[in-house]
Amino acid sequence: MTSEIQFIVWPVVGIFGLILFIILFKFGFLWIQAFASGARVSWMSLIGMWFRKINPNVIVESRIMVVKAGLNVEAKHLESHYLAGGNVPNVIRALIAANKANIPLLFSKAAAIDLAGRDVLDAVQTSVNPKVIDCPGRKSKKKTVDAVAKDGIQLKARARVTVRANLDRLVGGATEETIIARVGEGIVTTIGSVENYTKVLENPDMISKKVLEKGLDSGTAFDILSIDIADVDVGDNIGAKLQADQAEADKRVAQAKAEKRRAMAVAHEQEKIAEIQENQAKVIMAEAEIPQAIADSFKQGKVGLMDYYKLRNVMADSSMRNALAGETNSGFKI
Repeated sequence: MTSEIQFIVWPVVGIFGLILFIILFKFGFLWIQAFASGARVSWMSLIGMWFRKINPNVIVESRIMVVKAGLNVEAKHLESHYLAGGNVPNVIRALIAANKANIPLLFSKAAAIDLAGRDVLDAVQTSVNPKVIDCPGRKSKKKTVDAVAKDGIQLKARARVTVRANLDRLVGGATEETIIARVGEGIVTTIGSVENYTKVLENPDMISKKVLEKGLDSGTAFDILSIDIADVDVGDNIGAKLQADQAEADKRVAQAKAEKRRAMAVAHEQEKIAEIQENQAKVIMAEAEIPQAIADSFKQGKVGLMDYYKLRNVMADSSMRNALAGETNSGFKI
């Protein structure tokens, strides 16, 4: 009986010992590391991380960093953020940096910023050390912001915007592209409202002052500290070009209208010529009937021989006068 009990107990003890050895081998160093650092993590937490497919090295190392920095973030919060797909070490580094810089930042807010796709560590660093954004941006094909003053002269400006990250507006706030677009719009509006371009060349800071007054950082993830005009160059005389283009367009319109009137005049002339030719044809047809009418008058005794000779004399006299005048005789012949 004793041998049978031993036959059952020893395998169970062996299996239990093997499991214990595996646990000690897998998590023993991490547990000792956490214990020695004062960031205790229970064995059950380590085993639970294993079953939940959480990398215990990431959690333990992050927990140690938090404790050594004088902060307190429980391991379960780190595990939750890890399972949500967050970058736990980056969040912890951001918390430590914010704490050293006396910037109030809770773990929940840092985790939300991280899960929103923002680099929370870079945001904290930008809050401590403001960065400069070029306008236009470095990725833009244009190297300057072009605007036209009221006198028609084009000005080409480049600006540098100094910004600081606003952690309260980082989640849902607009990015650098929005800042660049708003500053560019402000530069164009300011230059466009100036009567003479020389005023801008004399006082470039008038652009930055007016742009800052517009509150361009509203709804963005940044606070604008300053806008500095790096360079202003004179471009083309856009007003003169537009006037020249308008004059050329007006000339083409006038030429088109003149050509239309010429075509109408030619058409009217051709109509008159056709009408004259039609009337001449009618006259010729009427003259062709005269000899027949005279012949009928002879037959009926209405016209005598002397009348006929008088008519011929009149016609001959008319032909002679026309010949002396250089005109073609278009009269009828008898």
